[in-house]
Amino acid sequence: MPYLLCNHARLFYEESGKGPETIVFSHGLLFDHRMWDEQVSYFKSEFRCIAYDHRGQGQSEVAGSEDMESLYEDAAALIEKLCENQRVHFVGLSMGGFIGMRLAARKPHLLKSLTLLETSAALEPNKLKYSLLNTVFKLGGASLVSARIIRILFGKSSLRNPERKAIISFWESTIRAYPKTITKAVEGVIHRKGILNELKDIHVPTLILVGTEDIATSPVKAEQIHQGIVASKLIVMPGVGHSSCIENPQMVSKNLSDFIKYAG
Repeated sequence: MPYLLCNHARLFYEESGKGPETIVFSHGLLFDHRMWDEQVSYFKSEFRCIAYDHRGQGQSEVAGSEDMESLYEDAAALIEKLCENQRVHFVGLSMGGFIGMRLAARKPHLLKSLTLLETSAALEPNKLKYSLLNTVFKLGGASLVSARIIRILFGKSSLRNPERKAIISFWESTIRAYPKTITKAVEGVIHRKGILNELKDIHVPTLILVGTEDIATSPVKAEQIHQGIVASKLIVMPGVGHSSCIENPQMVSKNLSDFIKYAG
């Protein structure tokens, strides 16, 4: 299995496809690299695609702190080791977006473009609610909160769509099987620092995608990012929630493809 030591943590990653440019996919909290399967399938005929697991999630090592600063350093190390002097198209959803904004503001030489899906540059506004869910998870296990988590991660339209039932059930089963160590990653998201003041330092071409049904990081948060990044484009996608790349992979892939061709 492909593992890479990055910032003192062994990270799992999958590499697919070949091409002159590389896309790095960074997943959201309580998911793993597999959330990007549809996008990797879409792009791998023309691009080198790298999808990785954050420390403490998926198949990556549980190691040290799982705050956003550590995860940002992990991502930078992974890009530097796997891509050497090549700038990459970085695509991050939610937690992956937290990391992507930090990379673009602090290490712009690593990125050719940035795509942010369902994310925020502000402090977490739902600390109390999420801390309570995390405490129940920690004490009693994922089965006590998995149904509630799914209603946060997926939009109403997707939850009612029979064509999405199998994939949503897959992720609910995956969450139910998580060890309690996953709560460290949740704490990293809940207590993250805001980076609104760093948005002005992002100058790489940036695409911001948000679903109309995202209740975790609402379109208001996406607009806030858009206003802060000069070289950004905002697209609001109807009928999807916080997991847009799973809920409507075709729409996400088409928007991403159009943007990368422009950015390239």
